[in-house]
Amino acid sequence: MIVRLFERDTNLRDVLKVVSVLRDGGLIIYPTDTVYAIGCDAMNVRAVERICALKGVNPAKHNLSIVCPDLSGVAEYAKVSNAAFRLMKACLPGPFTFILPTGSRLPKIYKNKKEVGVRVPDSNIDRMITVELGNPLLSMSLHDDDEIIEYSTDPSLIAERYADSVDLIVDGGEGGVVPSTVISCLDDDFTIVRQGKGEVQL
Repeated sequence: MIVRLFERDTNLRDVLKVVSVLRDGGLIIYPTDTVYAIGCDAMNVRAVERICALKGVNPAKHNLSIVCPDLSGVAEYAKVSNAAFRLMKACLPGPFTFILPTGSRLPKIYKNKKEVGVRVPDSNIDRMITVELGNPLLSMSLHDDDEIIEYSTDPSLIAERYADSVDLIVDGGEGGVVPSTVISCLDDDFTIVRQGKGEVQL
């Protein structure tokens, strides 16, 4: 299934189609403010395991990332120090991933590494999906970090390649090619782990 969503005029009826798939444990491909990503209901462990298997990721060794609708909800799923909150408030919503200590509300699969990546993209599509779902999305970039090719950005080619792997594809137009900037906030000595689209002075 393909659902077309527009960033400036996002149709709630179509958003609810996406949310219905997520609530049933389905996997989606959707646009963010950086690149297209594969997502699922972050609180559905079986769906998380499906994405990890699809991406060849061992959740015990690989950082998992979630997408929240706004900064106010982040503290439900991660431990945020006062200094980290100030930095995140200055950067979000935007093209950043913040690595934080895992909060108690997340399922056990996130707690193997005791840290989780958190995103609040500058995307009305993502915000509406997460608000209507009532949970964050587990999110993994569609491409590998060093392999950004055409099928990662063109929704029609994404559909051709992944139609049998996911349950729904959100066509939000041409995707970006620069990933988010990753900042470690595991302590108050913040570190840029990967420089991406987001620009910030630490």
